[in-house]
Amino acid sequence: MKELQPINQNVLLELTEDDLEQKTAGGIIIPDSAREKQEVAKVVAVSNIENAEIVPGDYVLYKKYSGTEIEFEGKQFLLLPYADILSRVVETESI
Repeated sequence: MKELQPINQNVLLELTEDDLEQKTAGGIIIPDSAREKQEVAKVVAVSNIENAEIVPGDYVLYKKYSGTEIEFEGKQFLLLPYADILSRVVETESI
């Protein structure tokens, strides 16, 4: 079995595709090349980073045009520097 293990303070995120076609209000289908880039993804792996604030399984918000998209064993991933992660997405209880 092969797996990707990020090095040099990089983080590996799994990208998911929307199952639904994106359409404008007028019904025009937006092609993949024109869709806005996703900005939230699931952390798959973190390189050896001291005091990292994220762990595999977390969802994070990252800089819009950061990282390198790769395909590995049929899945889409994004490899980006740890510094390009803006925040962790967390569930909170409503009051």
